[in-house]
Amino acid sequence: MKNGTRNLIVASAVIAASLTPTQARGQTIANQYREAADRLIDAALADSAAYERLSLLVDTFGPRLSGSSNLESALDWILAEMERDGLENVRGEPVMVPRWVRGNESVELLTPRRRMLPMTGLGGSIGTPPQGITAEVLVVDSWEELEARADEARGKIVLFDPDWVNYGVTGAYRRQGAIAAARAGAVASLIRSVTPYSQQTPHTGSMSYADTVPPIPHAALTVEDARMLHRMQDRGERVFVRLKMEAQTLPDAPSRNAIAEIRGSELPNEVVVLGGHIDSWDVGQGAMDDGGGSVAAWEAVRLMQRLGMRPRRTVRVVLWTNEENGLRGANAYRDRHADELAHHVLAIESDGGVFKPSGFGFSGSDAAYAIVSEVGSLLDRIEAGTINRGGGGADIGPIMREGVPGMGLQVDGTRYFWYHHTDADTIDKLDPEEMARCVAAMAVMAYVVADLPEALPR
Repeated sequence: MKNGTRNLIVASAVIAASLTPTQARGQTIANQYREAADRLIDAALADSAAYERLSLLVDTFGPRLSGSSNLESALDWILAEMERDGLENVRGEPVMVPRWVRGNESVELLTPRRRMLPMTGLGGSIGTPPQGITAEVLVVDSWEELEARADEARGKIVLFDPDWVNYGVTGAYRRQGAIAAARAGAVASLIRSVTPYSQQTPHTGSMSYADTVPPIPHAALTVEDARMLHRMQDRGERVFVRLKMEAQTLPDAPSRNAIAEIRGSELPNEVVVLGGHIDSWDVGQGAMDDGGGSVAAWEAVRLMQRLGMRPRRTVRVVLWTNEENGLRGANAYRDRHADELAHHVLAIESDGGVFKPSGFGFSGSDAAYAIVSEVGSLLDRIEAGTINRGGGGADIGPIMREGVPGMGLQVDGTRYFWYHHTDADTIDKLDPEEMARCVAAMAVMAYVVADLPEALPR
């Protein structure tokens, strides 16, 4: 017997064993929960409540970098609103978070001509001396080119100008570029922003240092300007810039994970958790990354409460803090709830923008995959029912590594990295109806899994 056939038989047996007698006589999960799912979908699509709440959040508080007053004021408002929504066990669970402050910054092209270049320092970078760093630029395409030209890099500012491949591959230059440049003797490093599309928008994001090489300032230029400096170098022109950055890292600061629940009617100690991260970078509004995912998860739980739909298990929304530059909120949640993780049935995360959803990616057992795939069919009417193998998210990663099955909401990612970590991450990039579909998808998946007679098999 082939493995695929064996897995299907096992999964089918598990589903059959989990059904009530009525279900076993022909009531599939989809049939059993069709009415409940349609109520949630209809309620989500009836208005733009999620979009309006997100608009109020991001317009009022703006970007929400860890350690900032913006973030803490937003959390105060969120917790008060959760109470007004009538959700249960509303609380802020304390987390100490890193506090990196950007300060003033600039890159000025000095030769072959003078021009101020749009730029953004990368999160965690050190600053420059007050007078800045003035040096010649060495532009390279890749790690391999830097290694081959290491003798030329000493005393210069290295600019990495790789073509976009994907966020993982190209993002490595942001995360590790300062280490490689410092190893070659550079005095600072720059990167071409990590994006497939640009309109002179520099992209920030986290970066790293290593104990084996001295830290150097690290910042991003726009795609357009990185290419321009590269062309100048290719023509044999010497390129000089002055980099100024006031960036500094201050002592850790107190923050919180914002949490609210609908307590389960029969099995309140078993939990389905869903959420996104409420912090953002200090640019734009953090509407797409990840205010939208946070508010969509919150709205999914609020709809259950408003419709009087209390599942067997507890549904818990968590808005994690400090995903962008530390994952302190995710790790704190894992540690604080370590004794409960055996009873966490499923974790769902939305951190890809609340664009048109197509379904979920799922990581868990074959039997559980078969069950959530059937739940997914309830979302076919909004074209969000596809369940793919492999999914999760950064904030649920720590508890997934402890055995909790995980899901990530999958959406149309065409434009996500256009705006990601930039001043252009603002509410107008999102569509109210697409966001409402994300709310519906998360609400249906969370509610049905929380209400099944048996927990998802691990």
